Amino acid sequence: MSVLVLLLAVSAACCLGFGFVLQQNAAQKAPLGDFLSFRLLLDLMRVPRWLGGLGLMIAGMVLGAIALGKGEISLVEPLLATNLLFALALSRHQTRQPLGRQGWGGLLLLAGGVSAFIVAGEPRGGSAVDDPLRHWLIIGAVVGAALLLTTCAKRSRLSWGPVLLALAAGLLYGIQDALTRVSGTRFSTGGFSELFTGWQPYGVVACGVTGLVLVQSAFETAPLRMSLPALTAAEPLAGILCGVGFMGDRLRADTGALAWEAAGLAAVVVGIVLLGLHPAMPCGPTGTRVPVRSYQRG
Repeated sequence: MSVLVLLLAVSAACCLGFGFVLQQNAAQKAPLGDFLSFRLLLDLMRVPRWLGGLGLMIAGMVLGAIALGKGEISLVEPLLATNLLFALALSRHQTRQPLGRQGWGGLLLLAGGVSAFIVAGEPRGGSAVDDPLRHWLIIGAVVGAALLLTTCAKRSRLSWGPVLLALAAGLLYGIQDALTRVSGTRFSTGGFSELFTGWQPYGVVACGVTGLVLVQSAFETAPLRMSLPALTAAEPLAGILCGVGFMGDRLRADTGALAWEAAGLAAVVVGIVLLGLHPAMPCGPTGTRVPVRSYQRG
């Protein structure tokens, strides 16, 4: 495993984790009338704290894109999932909550699961699958799942809705990561002319903007402990599916390796849930929502 890829991916996770906390701090005060609307982004752009969080998230995405360009998506995605560790660190600083057994247990499961998956799977690159039908089947299945989750979320927006929205956003971000790597390969091959004659860079933008609306709507309507674990768990699973499914990433496939890979991913998901439900995570709004004009200086 390249040390540079490791540093880039962990730095990206740090920026993403801090950025998510700052965004949720601001989004939880947004009017509920902005739910699942692009107007939510326009309103939040007036809030300095949210802009700071967005800037960190963009920096994380750029660092993640560079890491994806230098390493396999099946390697980078589990490392990006550690953004929850950094989110917990900032939230713990804000709330002064100790880690306790739950925090340490979640941390060990997440870190250990990522390590087990990488060591057992030995992710390595290969030739991308030259089968457009396979590409579209995998992407269509993931996007279709995100659409179904969003539809269900609209019917239960204040109960399970935020979790479903975060899952949908995570799936779209996983697709975005895969398309980012494909776009980087096209650019390396033929420059800007090769890049912009393909549909992939436009897919990156579409997934990014749609995912941003979904995740901000989740942040708006529920505590971070409900939305961030689902987001963090869904993204690497979707990214790994794309990496192995059509981008040519290869993992060890013997029985022992597959067992450890599955156990590692399961540990990652359980660790994410434990950390996401930690008392240090922000509990969300406690009072009546206010119009966006009254928190522009927040």
